Formats: sequence, C-alpha cells, structure tokens
Amino acid sequence: MSAPRPSRRSSSDPRRVPSPLRPPAPAAAQARTASEGGVHPAFVPVSRRTSVGAILVLVVGIVVAAAAVLLAIVYLLSFLGPALVVVATLMAFVPLALVLLVVHWIDRWEPEPRSLLLFAFLWGAGVAVVGALVVDLEVRTALASLGASGGGAALDVLQSIVQAPVVEEAGKGFGVLLIVWFGRRYVDGPVDGIAYAATVAAGFAFTENVQYFGIAIADATSLADVAHVFAVRGLMSPFAHAMFTSMTGLVLGLGARSASALGAFGLYLLGLVPAVALHALWNGALYVVSDFFGYYVLVQVPLFALLVVVVALLRRQEMRVTLVRLGEYAAAGWFVPAEIPALATPAGRRTALAWARAHGLGRVMRRYIRDATRLALVRQRIVAGRRRSSAERDEAALLEAILASRRVLRPGS
Repeated sequence: MSAPRPSRRSSSDPRRVPSPLRPPAPAAAQARTASEGGVHPAFVPVSRRTSVGAILVLVVGIVVAAAAVLLAIVYLLSFLGPALVVVATLMAFVPLALVLLVVHWIDRWEPEPRSLLLFAFLWGAGVAVVGALVVDLEVRTALASLGASGGGAALDVLQSIVQAPVVEEAGKGFGVLLIVWFGRRYVDGPVDGIAYAATVAAGFAFTENVQYFGIAIADATSLADVAHVFAVRGLMSPFAHAMFTSMTGLVLGLGARSASALGAFGLYLLGLVPAVALHALWNGALYVVSDFFGYYVLVQVPLFALLVVVVALLRRQEMRVTLVRLGEYAAAGWFVPAEIPALATPAGRRTALAWARAHGLGRVMRRYIRDATRLALVRQRIVAGRRRSSAERDEAALLEAILASRRVLRPGS
C-alpha cells in the first residue's frame, strides 16, 4: 500500500517529508529478489494499465485530426495550386522548427507521450484551422444574405480583433481540453498544459503560414515583398500563436489533476480570456499602431520574454519537486541515495545518459529517468490529496516499471 495520507500542513510544501513510504508487498519482494542477485530477467515493458477504450479514443482522435489536415490541404490546393503549396510549405517549416525546438525545451524534463503530441499538432493544423474557415464562411454567407457582402473596413477590423481571436483560440484550446479529458494522467501541471497548447498552436500556425506565404508569393511584385512577409511571420512572430494558446494550456494545466470534467471545461473558458485578449492585442495593433516594429519591440517582445521566464520558473519548480519526492522514495529503499542526483538534476541526467549510451542502454536509461520523474510528480499528487486513488494506481505501475528498468541497467543488483 502507498503511504498514509499526509496532514494538510505537509501537503502544501514539497520540502516537508510526509509519513514514510512503504513499498507494496509484491514490489517489495521483487526489490529483495533483485538485491539478492540471481538470474537477470528479460526486460519487458510494464503495462501502464492503459485501457483499450483510451487507446481507441486516441486513435480515433488522431484519425479525425489527420482527416481535417487533409481537408485543409485540399482547401490550400484549391486556390494556390500544387507548386505554391509546396514552396510555401517549405518556407513554413522554418518557423515550425523554431516553435517545436522551444516545445522540446519546455517538455524536456518530463516528456509527454509522442502520440498525444502528434494529436495536438494535427488538431491545430487540421481541426482548428478547418473550424476557423467554416465559421468565417458562415459569417460571410450570413452577411451576404443581409446585403452586407462588401463588408467594408469596419467589418474587417471586427473580424480581425473579435472573430479571429475568439474562434481560433476556442478551436485550439479545445484540443488541449480534450487531452485533459481523455489523457488526464499525462497532464501533471502547468508545464504540461503549456507544452500541449504550444504544440496545438504550432500546428495551427504552420497551416496558416502556408496560406499566407502562398498568397504572398502569388501577389508579390518582387522578391522583397515575399521576404517581408516571411520576416514578419516566420522570424519575428513564430511564437505568437504559441504564446496566445499557452494561456489556455497554463490554466488547464494548473487545475487538470483536481478538476472534474465540468470543472476542466470551466478552466478552459477561463483560460480563453487571456488567450483571446493577447490575440486581439496582436491583431488590433496592425490597425492602430503606426510604427509596428516599435510596438513589437516595446510590447510583444517583453510579453514573450515574460512567458519564457514563467515557463523557466515552472520547470525549476518541477525539478525541485522531483528531487524532493525521489529523495523520499530513496529513504524508503526504492532508490540508492546516490541515484537521486542522476535522476533529478540536469547534470546528473547527462552523465547517466552518457554512461548508458556507452553501454548500449540509452533507451532503457531514458525510460528509467522518465518513469522516475513521473513517479515524483505522482507522489506530489498523493501528498496534495488530488485524485488519490488514481495516483496510487499510477504509483504502483511506475514503481513496477522502475524495477524492470533497473534489472536491465544493474543486472544482479
């Protein structure tokens, strides 16, 4: 059984060590067997008790999102043509690579499942884009039926600073909400929420950039025109969508582990407020600011820098929690104390991975570090009393997986 429920006083501060951990009896027996030596068993990945239903939901989600991406491609081909789509796609890979590198940095301490990140990207590149296009078409059709097909400058401004921010952020943020609903066990806090949100936004911006770059090439009178659009969208603002949607991911991540399904929807709506506001501020500046580059330097760059600082502080907190909680497991006998720096510090991880790669065990060591980090975050949930029963099930599965990895890394230990 897991540790007794800690007091309220201990749950609020990760530095306070709760009552001693006692390994579940079967796992404790395995640990004794491993410590006594004997035949080294073959490494078999341990089931995370992922239900068939959960896998089916994920597969259906990826298929639906991929189908939406195909619809978006058909839409782009319909008015740009294959040649422009190919060239614009190659150009759009530049800002995409920049954003994904940052997402990798955000997600590096406790990596999220690639399948969920794939779903997030496809949702943004497909479903969110198609949803925005459908809403825009419906709005234009409704206006045409009312005799306002021309629209005028006022309508363009309204669509840019109201319709686009609300519709696009709602579509992107809903993808993050789906991950919280159906993959809650993989959302351990605000850093995870930001990672998923930024991935959704990267997909959306990628498809949108293909459209903008393609139109710029088609309408350009010189190469300088295309270079200007590429510089603004590809180099100056590749993180704009990621910054907007990260607000929704941040709020969802903060309450993902404690909120009910309805509560998570409420957090989604709450997170949309700053996301839509930042998006509207970005779009609205194009109409009211005469010196856009000055505005960019004085407003948008500091906002992005602030987000980077927030993410860095959140990652630092995750590292501190990992170190403290794994220390508790070491005190209970699950880890050798000397292992903790190798699992819970950046320098120690680099050293451990270098050793493992030299012995052909890099993949196993990565799994060992990942499972240990998840274990620490699960322990934090138990200490805080958030969804304790599911956290204890996750704890048992992760401890079993850690034992299996250790048998490979330290045969006969």
